[in-house]
Amino acid sequence: MFSRRVNTFIFTLCLFFVLGSCSKKTIGYGVLLWSIDNPDIPSGVVLPVQVRSNIEQAWVTVVPEEYQTEENQVAMVPLPHLEFFISKGSAERFAANFNNYALYYAETLQDGLPIRDKPENNARRTYRLKEREIIKILDIVEGIEAISSTGDPLEGNWYKVMTQSGSIGYCFSYRLNIFEHTTGYLGNEPVQIDTSEDSDLEIVLTRTWYPESYGTMINSGKLNLDLLSENYSFKPGIMDGRARIHLESGDDEFVYKTITKTGNLSWNFTGTSLNVFLHSESILEVLWEDEGNAQKRETFVTLPLSVENIVRQEKERRQNLVQVLYARGPTFVSANYGALILRANGDFVWDELNLLPESIISKSTLGTGTLDMDYNVGGEMAERYSGALALRFNVISGARTSLVFAYTLDNQGLRMEYVPSDYVTGRTVNRRVSSPLVIYFSARN
Repeated sequence: MFSRRVNTFIFTLCLFFVLGSCSKKTIGYGVLLWSIDNPDIPSGVVLPVQVRSNIEQAWVTVVPEEYQTEENQVAMVPLPHLEFFISKGSAERFAANFNNYALYYAETLQDGLPIRDKPENNARRTYRLKEREIIKILDIVEGIEAISSTGDPLEGNWYKVMTQSGSIGYCFSYRLNIFEHTTGYLGNEPVQIDTSEDSDLEIVLTRTWYPESYGTMINSGKLNLDLLSENYSFKPGIMDGRARIHLESGDDEFVYKTITKTGNLSWNFTGTSLNVFLHSESILEVLWEDEGNAQKRETFVTLPLSVENIVRQEKERRQNLVQVLYARGPTFVSANYGALILRANGDFVWDELNLLPESIISKSTLGTGTLDMDYNVGGEMAERYSGALALRFNVISGARTSLVFAYTLDNQGLRMEYVPSDYVTGRTVNRRVSSPLVIYFSARN
């Protein structure tokens, strides 16, 4: 059974460390967001972390002395139920801020109650709760006043919450029963599925699967963080028997108790329209019917790192590119278009911005803003330029305005070519206009 495999994993891991003594060096510290039992540890406790198991989708942690038993000196915590930090000090500071709501949970009083991506009634629904489902209260937040179907304000507050499976969002408290919980089991029972004789099904159930487009994007090195940050995925939901498909086109959810093998490498989540086909250890085809009974099909893949780590590394790469430009300048001067002055934090000043054609930028645009490396070059543009950047200008009133440029550095300075939005696909510049505006800036220290 799944839970038996977890216990076996911990036991084997401890034997491996030091003949039954779990003394492996810690890799960091985590704050427990959802209480665990066996041993009983309440949420809010700081735990030393020894291992992150992607196979088990869990952290292996050391049990603090006050919660240890003879049988339990380590604990397995599902990945979403622990906020991980490299340093103990960072974990303790988080725990101190979390303390006000560490022990608070809520039971839903309405089937279909939504969790939203912002604390407001019209925000996108990211999760639909079942009646009597338990969720974790993470924080109270300011939000837009919730209104009933009759147009009257509802009593209550907006809370940042987390489901047992790890979905995080905002829920209004009008249909929640908030309560305090310290120790003992809390939540939906994990689905008990024996995968001991079906290693292929274990692959399906113990991994998070992402849209094939994510894999294509990562392999190309041209990352769109707007898409990645949405964390579109297929999650089998072994922890609570709720498989979830989260895509740009919409969300679907399937409640199940068992899984039926329908072929050599195919299974049905019994009682639902959800069917999966494992093409390889890293490719999964998923078929289902949405709420309107329309047939859906999507290919999902595994990723070499978590989306969070991929996003973090990409942000670091972009910051490094900004620093390269800054170090080469920080002032770049054009005989015809003024001076572009960069700051170490990515801000810029474009002196004499009015020299740019008004067809490109309006007179209400200020000559200050932020430089972002969130575009790429492809096709013929990759042969001419090393990258693409966005200059996001402040304006006198209203939203910022952005200009995209392909660029390259040489020994003397910076060459930039303006790219109209019609020539940008997603976040990639593939082609140039017939008569492009090319600006050459000489570097000045």
